[in-house]
Amino acid sequence: MRHVITMAGTGAIGLMAVFAVDLLNYFYISHLHNPALTAGIAFATSLSYVQISVSIGMTIGLGACIGRLIGARQHAEARRLASAFIAVMVAIAAVLGLLTAIFATPLLQLLGARGTALQSAATFLHVVSPALPLVCLGMALSALLRAVGDAKRSMRITLTGALVSAILDPLMIFVLHLGLEGAAISTILSRCAITASGFLNLRGHAMLEWPKRDAFAPALQKIGGIAVPAIATNLATPIGALFVTHAMAQFGLNAVSGQATIDRIVPVAFSLVFALTGSVGPIMAQNLGARQFDRVREALMAALKLTALCVGTTWFVLAAGHNIILHMFNVQGIGAEIVRLFCCWLVLSYMFVGLLFVANTAFNNLGHPFYSTGFNWGRATLGTIPFVWLGSGYGPIGILVGQSLGVVIFGTLAVLTAFRVIGRLGHNPATH
Repeated sequence: MRHVITMAGTGAIGLMAVFAVDLLNYFYISHLHNPALTAGIAFATSLSYVQISVSIGMTIGLGACIGRLIGARQHAEARRLASAFIAVMVAIAAVLGLLTAIFATPLLQLLGARGTALQSAATFLHVVSPALPLVCLGMALSALLRAVGDAKRSMRITLTGALVSAILDPLMIFVLHLGLEGAAISTILSRCAITASGFLNLRGHAMLEWPKRDAFAPALQKIGGIAVPAIATNLATPIGALFVTHAMAQFGLNAVSGQATIDRIVPVAFSLVFALTGSVGPIMAQNLGARQFDRVREALMAALKLTALCVGTTWFVLAAGHNIILHMFNVQGIGAEIVRLFCCWLVLSYMFVGLLFVANTAFNNLGHPFYSTGFNWGRATLGTIPFVWLGSGYGPIGILVGQSLGVVIFGTLAVLTAFRVIGRLGHNPATH
């Protein structure tokens, strides 16, 4: 438990800083008193989450494979494969970022963006998307630090980016009067800081070298074997969210703004839960590599206990302070009803989101990545589309309730399956 708390706690601080700045960014935009801008950043962020999910999926593969090699004391092989795969990660991120920038307008139109909201969101993506390789590289360097157990330096990478963004956001938006474009410029400079900090903090661990040509094939085979299903797994959540955004768009900009407010609160409020997915994974992978199967189970139990504690605390805080949140973000009309319902009741559904995330981490790091793909896509399709479609008949409130019901089912099934996987570890020839 102490190891899990240390790794997840430092990760949570870094994530909370990044998402808190994102929340502040949305706060600044909301106080320009232009619903089209707040809706615009909501639409743009929905597509940005798809990009980030691909980057996170590749990072999961990197961390899981390298953590296992470190646990087996194969440091030179870990460095060789990590260096080659990071080069592949950057190339994939560059292509994805450019494609998103080129096709931003038609993609946003599919989500339901129109008029000024469409123009604002497209401008934001045109500026930010080409810089995706920077944040992808920063994530990779942070994952390497977690794989070798250096949680504090991993935290410094995300804290650096958050600090730069926190300073530049108000300067760009209010002082220079650049609005959403200013927020985009601030995001790019923050990503530059994250990458620079990653290289500085990784010094001394001897985890990078110039990529060798003969390392690409084994790197793609070993790391890619985990990364590809992890990418597919991670894509499920933002794609499910795209369907929710599209459903909300038919009820007007206030409904989209209300949903966007929730989308900014959740990563800050549940940063510990999200950090568990990146922090517990290397712990499981190291103990699997060392054939300490009991410790793998202990890591899962510790993660579940922390999830329950985090969700319970967050529910109390959000329920008590929901009126403050409504005032801070200038949420109006149906958007206010959406935020109020979430803060007072539906926040509890994130216990099951946490169960799903922790179970997926176990699957990705214990040799069953396609299980996490199946459960995440099950949640994003069977657990989202029919529930949201039926709920939309009752308005935006029905959409939120439907989305929450779906995750209860798949979160429960996923964690039960994770315990079965761990229970079979000692009897599986592949683990020997």
